[in-house]
Amino acid sequence: MGRVENVIVAVYTTYATDKGHALIDRDLYVQQDWFADPQRMAKAGFPPGHAFATKPELAIAQAKRALAAGIRPAWAVGDEVYGRSRALREWCEQHSIGYVFAVPVDFHLTTSGQVRLRADQALDLVEPAGWNRRSCGAGAKGPRFYDWAWIATDHPRRWLLIRRSISDPSEIAYFYAYAPTGYVCSLTDLVKVAGIRWKVEDDFQDAKSTVGLDQTQVRLYRAWKRHVTLAMAALAFLAVLAALEKAAHPAPVLPHDPDQTPPADCGTIALTVPEAQRLFHLFTTLTRGDPPTCTTRAHLELHLRWSDWRRRHQARARWHHHRTRLALIT
Repeated sequence: MGRVENVIVAVYTTYATDKGHALIDRDLYVQQDWFADPQRMAKAGFPPGHAFATKPELAIAQAKRALAAGIRPAWAVGDEVYGRSRALREWCEQHSIGYVFAVPVDFHLTTSGQVRLRADQALDLVEPAGWNRRSCGAGAKGPRFYDWAWIATDHPRRWLLIRRSISDPSEIAYFYAYAPTGYVCSLTDLVKVAGIRWKVEDDFQDAKSTVGLDQTQVRLYRAWKRHVTLAMAALAFLAVLAALEKAAHPAPVLPHDPDQTPPADCGTIALTVPEAQRLFHLFTTLTRGDPPTCTTRAHLELHLRWSDWRRRHQARARWHHHRTRLALIT
């Protein structure tokens, strides 16, 4: 940044299902050099027993708390910081949790042919016919299609996935995957799991824009925990509202080929977390206190019409985005 800036680094866990997703745990990451200064730690409000932990160690601690709370995830995903951690990968395998972790280009693995190499060197093993076009999930502008290749390793349940951008083939990403014993796994399955990683980014964006996750200038550890926990609880409440509405929402109207003519009515998108926050704030502020007056009811009806217009406009935009994606992949 070119200057001294306030920065808070934390490790978060998102719990994601087909119905919805939300942040469920958090830990503040404290740099190791802080622990050499007990006075600084005490001034920041850390308890005497607070010990240093790496980000993967914090992730393992959160995973243990999730299991203790009765949450039994089938898969774990994470970025390169977590993918390079052998301890985290082994913990997942010991608890029969599959994973698709991003890994850096210098991640080392052994292929099924007993060749030891880096992840980026494995790219040379992929022949032109070895790429498979798959969608790793729906994004804001339609299905996120990439070209994928998977390479067998010296372990029958572990693979290296290579993702290549369609529009820019030089854009390459690598993932290390594991499927628990007894699970019949295909490339399509692993690609869909890899796409769940974006749910974390969605939660960060929603938490910052709707419940003020980053809108704090706290200086004490306890104050940070209180603020973040309250923000996460508010996000979970909105995520549940959105999930309940989504479950009852009609199936989206989507194109089937790139030459299809737009329909007269694309319907509306399902309730999103930001829209749930706006509507919840609207109803709680306008219906507080005395019974609603005619003016209040008119105000509510106006905002509801705007909400319906926004969601219909977004549904039409989604239809066109999907058609554009179809034209790119055919």
